[in-house]
Amino acid sequence: MDAPIDASTPSRRQPTVLLIEDDPGDALLVEELMADGAPGLTLEWVRSLAEAGAWLAEALPDCVVLDLNLPDSQNLDALARLRNYTDQVAVVVMTGLDEEQAGSAAVAAGAQDYLVKGRVEAELFGRAVRYAIQRKQAERTAAELRVSNLRAAENARLERGLLPKPLFRGEPVVDVVARYRPGRASALLGGDFYDVVQEADGTVHALIGDVAGHGPDEAAIGVGLRLAWRTLVFSGITGVEQLALLERILLAERLVGHTFATVTVLCARPGTETIEVIRAGHPGMLVRSPGGTRWVEVAGGPALGILPGRVVWPVTELTLPRGHALMLLTDGLYEARIGLDGERLGEDGLLGIANGVTADQASACVDELIGRVEAAAESSGGFDDDVAVVHLRWR
Repeated sequence: MDAPIDASTPSRRQPTVLLIEDDPGDALLVEELMADGAPGLTLEWVRSLAEAGAWLAEALPDCVVLDLNLPDSQNLDALARLRNYTDQVAVVVMTGLDEEQAGSAAVAAGAQDYLVKGRVEAELFGRAVRYAIQRKQAERTAAELRVSNLRAAENARLERGLLPKPLFRGEPVVDVVARYRPGRASALLGGDFYDVVQEADGTVHALIGDVAGHGPDEAAIGVGLRLAWRTLVFSGITGVEQLALLERILLAERLVGHTFATVTVLCARPGTETIEVIRAGHPGMLVRSPGGTRWVEVAGGPALGILPGRVVWPVTELTLPRGHALMLLTDGLYEARIGLDGERLGEDGLLGIANGVTADQASACVDELIGRVEAAAESSGGFDDDVAVVHLRWR
């Protein structure tokens, strides 16, 4: 018979069983049961929950075999203390012959199984440990799936808030094509947002923006800014006053002081080819014409939240002749890395790709542009950041 297990430095080998047992004789028995019934597992031994806490601070076993009567903890309190150390491992409790009810209670409290000392054979012991490990793995997988489903549902709700359908009051005077593509890291939703509203008289308002960062907090701020913008449009508040109010909302909603948002807003009134554009730290836009595509970056000011209350953003009038179209975008489209050296595409690179687009119909044009950029960035893993594009062509 082998000597009892040495309770020294935790083994890093897997799979591992940690035995918490103060009686050396019982520990030796468990070692023999493991050798005969579960020869593929490694056994480590500690004599108390305090020693177990130190062990678990360094490594996690696959399973803990826990005696419910220890010098520093008794009955279900032992299980509760163990779960305070970690709830990520399977637990099989060991009880005395007269404590079988305690074993059932331990399973009800979160253990995977229990064994009664004096009634355990090697095969039963090995099967109990292996099944406990499998059940715990299944529990963790199910929990991860629930979290993933909740995150996906939350992202879907936030995405609907960030990326709404255009609102037309009256017969539409503008054709809108909008696209959103998440970046490769966007298990977390980004803060890109856009909106288009047409008033009953044919005035068209459009918005595109990007909250710095990724995650639900940034996405929630983006949703708030977009909803506030639509409310301001309904209230007749436009221009610089509109951006100043959006900045105040950003300041009230942001959780950290350095959060900012880039925004471009425009207003096109009926009967004119002039569009009022205000740019707050946001990239320029693409203007499509029958003769080609050009990059337009009107005068602007800093992003919302950079210099709170100290900015008056310039209003620029942009002429858009008949047959021309505007393409608003977020910086994820031209900040994609291309080539083996991973250089940024940049505005000039994006313009070159845009002028190579062959599709004329708006939706096909936008899809081709995004597809070409994504193909160019394929060697670097695709888009680093979220991409939003809004294509506007007046009828």
